Amino acid sequence: KRNRAITARRQHLKIAATELEKEESRRESEKENYLSEHCPPLHIPGSMSEVQELCKQLHAKIDVAEEEKYDMEVKVQKSSKELEDMNQKLFDLRGKFKRPPLRRVRMSADAMLKALLGSKHKVCMDLRANLKQVKKEDTEKERDLRDVGDWRKNIEEKSGMEGRKKMFESES
Repeated sequence: KRNRAITARRQHLKIAATELEKEESRRESEKENYLSEHCPPLHIPGSMSEVQELCKQLHAKIDVAEEEKYDMEVKVQKSSKELEDMNQKLFDLRGKFKRPPLRRVRMSADAMLKALLGSKHKVCMDLRANLKQVKKEDTEKERDLRDVGDWRKNIEEKSGMEGRKKMFESES
């Protein structure tokens, strides 16, 4: 069985090799036919004026080829745009949409209304404007703390030898 498979494979490889050679020779013949048809043989003239005339003709042909190339590019761009539009319409008709990845955006209410309504939005939504202001009442603790004063001053007074003398004098 193995020998049969190997010989069959060899036969297929030989057939494929001959087909590849035929394809390559066919391409070569097509290329030669195209070149002989579209590119006439070039004869270089001897005088300077004839060479200049030949150059002018070649430049004219190059210009024509460039125009055709530009026209083709424009047609390709136009058809690709039409294809994209048709694909979008097709997705719309099917009802299947690609959802873009969404990001969390912090926005004020004014910015959100401006984004939604555009230039029509003129109302300012200041949410803090209508809040009631509450006065803070003084409590007894706060008054006592204010009367005591700054604790740093007391420490500076008690620091050093003079401060210690004052502490002993005040105790006795």
